[in-house]
Amino acid sequence: MSNLQAFFAQNVEKVKIEEHVISDRFKDENGKPIPWKFGAIDGDTDAANRKASTKRMPVPGKKGLVMPETDYELYILKNAVSTIKFPDLNNAELQKSYGVMGAEALLQKMLLPGELTKVKQIAQEVNGFSIETDDLVEQAKN
Repeated sequence: MSNLQAFFAQNVEKVKIEEHVISDRFKDENGKPIPWKFGAIDGDTDAANRKASTKRMPVPGKKGLVMPETDYELYILKNAVSTIKFPDLNNAELQKSYGVMGAEALLQKMLLPGELTKVKQIAQEVNGFSIETDDLVEQAKN
């Protein structure tokens, strides 16, 4: 196989589904915490999430000029929701049980703030956005 063939879709290693216990509050019938499942999203989903999180805002003092402005918190939340494969956050019964509509609203209602942060971090890592702490320190210095 030539090096180029390694990049063909049929030859690329499939991304594995990862399991993580997000909270001890969600238990199975035996009292064991239920792991959540995370799987990487594709570029089209990422682009759709970014577009849905971006507004066109008028530039002050520049009549008729608008600039895109991305709500990064919303973008990261949407990517997290798209990355979660279990539980099904789009399930209408699950949403109804929490009194919300929409997967993003459900995730925010289901989880404590620290748990939500954990989910966002896992989703970022699963999608290849992990940045080492040392790298962040280096970026801050520059």
